[in-house]
Amino acid sequence: MQGNLSGWKQKVVGFAATLGWPGLFMISFLDSSVLTFPVINDLLLISLSMQKPSRMILYATAATTGSVLGCVLLYFLALKAGEAAFQKKAGKRAAKIRQFVEENGFVGILIAALLPPPTPFKFFVLAAGVFRVPLRGFITAITIARVVRYFAVGYLAVRYGSQALPYLATHKLTVIAALIILVGISYAASKFLMYEKKVLEEKH
Repeated sequence: MQGNLSGWKQKVVGFAATLGWPGLFMISFLDSSVLTFPVINDLLLISLSMQKPSRMILYATAATTGSVLGCVLLYFLALKAGEAAFQKKAGKRAAKIRQFVEENGFVGILIAALLPPPTPFKFFVLAAGVFRVPLRGFITAITIARVVRYFAVGYLAVRYGSQALPYLATHKLTVIAALIILVGISYAASKFLMYEKKVLEEKH
């Protein structure tokens, strides 16, 4: 789990692994905000879910909550840092990421959050803060994406055990396409229901 991490990060991960769901929350929060622990939260979620399948929902919820809060922290840090800092961090990709975020807003953040590595997702979070994507839509998009991701990983861990990540890696394009379609349908349905509710309220 810790092979590609520096010494102090290995200690952080080792400590987190002893804590159960609070440790998973901590790693997910740090990974989505000021540090990077590539794939560690997924591996920890799989390990914990395999050990105690009945607590998978708790573990997936902890990972989701930690990741969303970490993204919100990064959003506000970017909001304060400004465009110059974003340009410096994102480099040559800055213009394309800015255009994608500004043109697509909620849907753009949602898609970016669902895409697998090596998608530079943190740059999209930074762009959302710098270019002032509405916070409510930002949080909603991140939450949907993280719920889909971590509950899917948790389910696969319970069903396939240690083969969950290899399964995702082998079928990642099919899985991502299915998730985007599912989320797209859910989003369209929610917009339709909100519209219908608004129409009914206006009639009354």
